[in-house]
Amino acid sequence: MGETQALAVDSLATGYKRHSVLSDVSFGVGEGEIFGLVGLNGAGKTTLIKTILDLVPAARGRIALFGEAHTRPASRRHLAFLPEQVLPSPTLKGREWVRLILGHHGVRWRRADADRMAEALALDPAALDRRVATYSKGMGQKLGLIATFLSERPLLILDEPTRGLDPLARRRLKELVLARRVAGTTIVLSSHILADVDALCDRIGIVDSGGLAFTGAPASLRAEHGGDLEQAFLSAIGGGAPERG
Repeated sequence: MGETQALAVDSLATGYKRHSVLSDVSFGVGEGEIFGLVGLNGAGKTTLIKTILDLVPAARGRIALFGEAHTRPASRRHLAFLPEQVLPSPTLKGREWVRLILGHHGVRWRRADADRMAEALALDPAALDRRVATYSKGMGQKLGLIATFLSERPLLILDEPTRGLDPLARRRLKELVLARRVAGTTIVLSSHILADVDALCDRIGIVDSGGLAFTGAPASLRAEHGGDLEQAFLSAIGGGAPERG
């Protein structure tokens, strides 16, 4: 990992109108690091990601992407985002949708690159010539991943990237994520699958009660609380609480 911080979050507070979701969140993600966000449903992981993307305004605090304030439009040139629900236009063919997304990133469409990425994610490249309306949920997710990885941005933010994927595609995705880390890409991912988080992430942040209950390596969490990562996670948040909203 390099010394440059790809993402810096300092004393962040955010929420919706009068409803506070996060009150005091601070962490940094180093260049070339894989950082995982974990937490119970409703804890604020997706809100945190949306605030980083400036889709939800910060009430206070500071966020920087490679040293640039996240509110500056130019800062977005550094990143690509995969939302929790990938909803490609059903009227477009797969390749048309990927070309459209790459155009937003200023990246030239190359069929050979798209085919190679499809194969890496266990998707038949011929599916790119079909309309998205014929895709399964998992195929739509793969299409989103293809566009995200082909963006070649130095920072990838992935919200539940394994959603809808079968075991083979999940394994291929993990291989792809680890290969990108070797290439120097920074990846922030949110996931409920703690086995994937344990296998992929250099460090994790546990979102709970409006802040971060833990920040550090998965091994450090296990050492501090005992058991596997799931048991350690539940211990760190006091055994869990009912789902919020």
